[in-house]
Amino acid sequence: MKYSKIKFIEEKVDGYISFFKKAESVTEYHIMIYPTDNFMLFEDQVTSLNNSLDKIVSNLDLHSIIVMKRYFVSDASNQTDYIESQDKESGYPLSIVQQPPLNGSKVALWVWLQSNMINESNIDYAFSHNGYTHYRSKIYTSENGDSESQTINIFEDYRNFLKKQDISIANNCIRTWLFVQNVDANYQGVVDGRKCNFNQNGLTEQTHYIASTGIEGRNKNLLSLVSLETYAIKGLDSRQQKFLHAPENMNPTHEYGVTFERGVEIEYGDRKHVFISGTASINNKGEVVYPGNILAQTERTIINIEALLNEADIFIPKALTSLLVQTT
Repeated sequence: MKYSKIKFIEEKVDGYISFFKKAESVTEYHIMIYPTDNFMLFEDQVTSLNNSLDKIVSNLDLHSIIVMKRYFVSDASNQTDYIESQDKESGYPLSIVQQPPLNGSKVALWVWLQSNMINESNIDYAFSHNGYTHYRSKIYTSENGDSESQTINIFEDYRNFLKKQDISIANNCIRTWLFVQNVDANYQGVVDGRKCNFNQNGLTEQTHYIASTGIEGRNKNLLSLVSLETYAIKGLDSRQQKFLHAPENMNPTHEYGVTFERGVEIEYGDRKHVFISGTASINNKGEVVYPGNILAQTERTIINIEALLNEADIFIPKALTSLLVQTT
């Protein structure tokens, strides 16, 4: 995997691209870009981002396609419709999450591209290669009830979609993202609703859970308290999947009543994917470390993430770890 910083002076856009290339195989790109002029109108920022993305894609592998696109916005209620009107491409899931970018801009964009993938035209957001089918979901939402009821509803909708593909949450779902409106008030409902669904689908602490993030974020619908995005794979052997725990750094999540894995490693013939869950400044007793000290908590969180990566035989250079702490 290689990383490069990118800059588009005319568009007033900066960002980063990481990529993995291997001859006669799938090439992968992750692109994160953001406007640098915070005084630009929102519409102009979106235009600049997409113009920059077009320039990047034009220089990539001709067979590369977008498999996921996520906008981070400052005001989902008033900004979503404009993005959807400008981003009419079909074939990939479009995600719009209210999580204001840290640099003060109104919008940022994350794009995942892969080459040599077949877009399954009869199934939304399904991409195939070499015997695997990858399902990156639409956004699942509900308007009915509290956060627990909505969580149960959206996981049930997802279960029904997977059932139609002859796969399941327990055997095929690799990663979930849960965006929770007013997370301080609604997170416990998400925890309870997810646990209820997992129990019904045979996921327990004796089997395994799923790598996941549950974090503040919302969509344009004020009645929607919870949004779910997912990633599932058909064609994996169970031996290709390894759950990550880092027990010297963190305790099992079920000890404090939540149901997700710390991380998961997917091993392919020519690469591995590692998905790390939402991670906090905690120790192996589940205690919050350095309460009230944001810098120390950030450093501890990065240390915990590093421990999970090390368990997957991925090692971050110490210089980069120090840089991450200094720049957060």
